[in-house]
Amino acid sequence: MKRLILLVMAVLALAGCSTGKDAVSQGSSFQFVAPGGQTDIFYDGDRQPVPNLSGEDLMDEGKRISVSDYAGKVVVVNLWGQWCAPCRTEAPELEKLYQQEQASGVQVLGYDVRDDNRSAPQDFVRDRGVTYPSIYDPAGRELLKLRGYPLNAVPSTIVLDKQQRVAAVYLRSILASDLLPLVDRLVKE
Repeated sequence: MKRLILLVMAVLALAGCSTGKDAVSQGSSFQFVAPGGQTDIFYDGDRQPVPNLSGEDLMDEGKRISVSDYAGKVVVVNLWGQWCAPCRTEAPELEKLYQQEQASGVQVLGYDVRDDNRSAPQDFVRDRGVTYPSIYDPAGRELLKLRGYPLNAVPSTIVLDKQQRVAAVYLRSILASDLLPLVDRLVKE
């Protein structure tokens, strides 16, 4: 089974790297490619919709949440893990952004990966006072919907406009100040 998953990931990675100049080169749904190895990628023209990522709520076992729950809002999807050192700095920054911008229509949605023991990321969230929700997907299976997206890029952040189209991807740790100008602009669109 592990070999099959690795094979599927390799095929997806190769397909993503061979289909044009950027992430929105072809088709009607988002396909990720990092042009020239960029870590901050912005899509101001032809934005493509993101597949509906969904999963079990990290803090409320049995409850399902998804990106589509936040239709009409700017959504900041952050991939993280409690084992990730940069995520320890990033989580309070995202909470700051969430508290500052939620009234204007911005939703932060965490996406926890590679945490097989659910209690560890739950403690991480509690210890840092994080109030925005997170999808719990230890195997990262839902992320396979993001064709070509580097599953090992943790932390990374995908910013969606109000129509749930990809407006930006950050393949690095971020601060609230990195996101504020973008989310403010997207809220006004």
